Amino acid sequence: MFLGTFTPRLDEKGRLILPSKFRNELADGLVMTRGQERCLYVFSEHEFESMHERIRQAPVTSKQARDYLRVFLSGAHPETPDKQSRVTVPQGLREYAGLERDVAVIGAGSRAEIWDAEAWEKYLGEQESAFSEIQEEVIPGMF
Repeated sequence: MFLGTFTPRLDEKGRLILPSKFRNELADGLVMTRGQERCLYVFSEHEFESMHERIRQAPVTSKQARDYLRVFLSGAHPETPDKQSRVTVPQGLREYAGLERDVAVIGAGSRAEIWDAEAWEKYLGEQESAFSEIQEEVIPGMF
């Protein structure tokens, strides 16, 4: 499970050192793709394969499912961390998420997310007040 917030930096080649708490889960390989809210999703290979199996169950007759599948999978890039636990964030994904140097890598349970650090702080600031004011069940079975 991916938990926490980390603030590594991209180097001049677009590489990122994985947070130490995520390294074991991602050591054998990962898949990076477009996420929602202009961040990147990072899955272990196993989790991505599992997710892909669920996606394959979507009806091809659903335009919304086809659109989501195309955007999600066309941006997917498999990566294997090097000996220093670095992965290269492909240029197209860096542009999509607005990544330059300072980034935030957050744990989101079954995946990690990579955000531009400033965009993450803005998003978190907006969502924290809404989070504290939730009065109904958002996630079934929680609270």
